[in-house]
Amino acid sequence: MKKYLAPSILAANFGNLAEDINEVNNSEADFIHVDVMDGCFVPNISFGFPVMELLQKIANKPLDVHLMIVEPEKFVIEFARLGAHFITVHYETCPHLHRLIELIKSNGVKAGVTVNPHTPVQVLEEIIPYVDMTLIMSVNPGFGGQKFIPTTLDKVAKLKAMRDQLNPGMLIEIDGGVSLQNADQLYAAGVDVLVAGSSVFQNGSIANNIKQFKEAGNKFA
Repeated sequence: MKKYLAPSILAANFGNLAEDINEVNNSEADFIHVDVMDGCFVPNISFGFPVMELLQKIANKPLDVHLMIVEPEKFVIEFARLGAHFITVHYETCPHLHRLIELIKSNGVKAGVTVNPHTPVQVLEEIIPYVDMTLIMSVNPGFGGQKFIPTTLDKVAKLKAMRDQLNPGMLIEIDGGVSLQNADQLYAAGVDVLVAGSSVFQNGSIANNIKQFKEAGNKFA
């Protein structure tokens, strides 16, 4: 399966966001990852519709929108209208997850589900057949630049086995502590989409960092 990279704009320079996005536009990146935080489900606030409106105008990569918010069902239609290609919602916030996945898809958007570090992937068995992507958080969500939780690799292996049996076309995405130092290990473990923030935007040339991530992925595609 092809390997993908989704730079997270949470780590971009918001004083010069358009320039950073244009550099991603002209790179080998596959998606642009958009972390939406509400200060309730996670202990931080990021951005919402105004930034999505800007991205809709200037981004030429598909927008991978990760809703770290309570009651995401109130907002998915607007994120779909603003150009989201993927919308992932947290298992932990959705008592009616199947209904919400169907709502996302009915608006022409690919639907995903996310699990926090403490949540076992086994709880996703009944929803995996219906989603396009599952996102495993490899840090506690809310802040960029955190250290990767090593036991996440065991979760990837378990999720890959479930995916191969229940929905072979589903993408496995990972977010948190992703770097050029562990990219090979993550791709080899079965991850399809790496979300990288600081290691793309805050470590030298954006385009060169993306190129190195893509070279790592091409070894396992």
